[in-house]
Amino acid sequence: MFNALILNQEEKRTLASIENIDQSQLPEGEVLIDVEYSSLNYKDGLAITGKGKVVQQFPMVPGIDMAGKVAHSDNPNYQQGDNVILTGWGVGEKHWGGMAQQARVKGDWLVHQPEGLTSKKAMMIGTAGFTAMLCVQALIEADVTPSKGEILVTGASGGVGSVAVTLLSQLGYSVAAVTGRSEQNGPLLERLGAGRIIDRSEFEQPPRPLEKQCWAGAIDTVGSSVLAKVLAQMDYNSAVAACGLAGGFDLPTTVMPFILRNVRLQGIDSVMCPAEKRQATWEKLVEILPNRFFQQACSEISLDQAIDYAHAITQGKTTGRVVVKL
Repeated sequence: MFNALILNQEEKRTLASIENIDQSQLPEGEVLIDVEYSSLNYKDGLAITGKGKVVQQFPMVPGIDMAGKVAHSDNPNYQQGDNVILTGWGVGEKHWGGMAQQARVKGDWLVHQPEGLTSKKAMMIGTAGFTAMLCVQALIEADVTPSKGEILVTGASGGVGSVAVTLLSQLGYSVAAVTGRSEQNGPLLERLGAGRIIDRSEFEQPPRPLEKQCWAGAIDTVGSSVLAKVLAQMDYNSAVAACGLAGGFDLPTTVMPFILRNVRLQGIDSVMCPAEKRQATWEKLVEILPNRFFQQACSEISLDQAIDYAHAITQGKTTGRVVVKL
């Protein structure tokens, strides 16, 4: 028997509780994991509080990522005792996620923890950090080098954005960070490596089809009208890695940035990523991220505290990363 945070639905209300369950209740999968850490992201907060349509079936264990040790495996790539990480693949949404002391998943969803990375550090990076690295790699593959100019990061105080700022700075890029409450968030972003802080209000005005060229590359975590504004300001032959839908699904732009300035828009999905690239991306994260990243504000909580923290995170009352020790 082990503890798990279980979500049920009753009369369209989401009910969250800590329950004691056994392995027979876990969904099917090739690999059984003793989960050591998960993380509490904004999406998890929406799932646990029922404020967002995140969960696709009930009952559900939330937690969109996890790190721990293999307890049993029918997959030849993983042996008992291996340290593993799982991000993406709909865990916590359509397959039971990381907020349980054990999880059963498909072997193809896992990667081996890189040497020198603990389960806690893996969850401090989490899905957000993995996505940020994919965005940075997309700019590198598009030949956006540090010498070409400044890189813009929108939603910079969020999980993906803050890691993207750190990675870009470590790789020698000049970074401009867009954030709300710039007076509050600016000092942290400067410590992470941002050379310039831009208040989000400057990106809330409707964009013209083309504006002054400002950015050699961009990582957008917001989407919609913010992404449209970014596209209008891109340099000729530049690239934008877009991974966020927080602003909505619409993109109120024209073909002009793409035709007249040869802007390349690259969509980043942390799930649709080949296994070899997933492992290589995690290895690269460990290589690039500085020690100071792991010294940033991070709250380590127990599973019993996760429900209260979920309400706090959706109300904007938490700062930094929140990891759940199982």
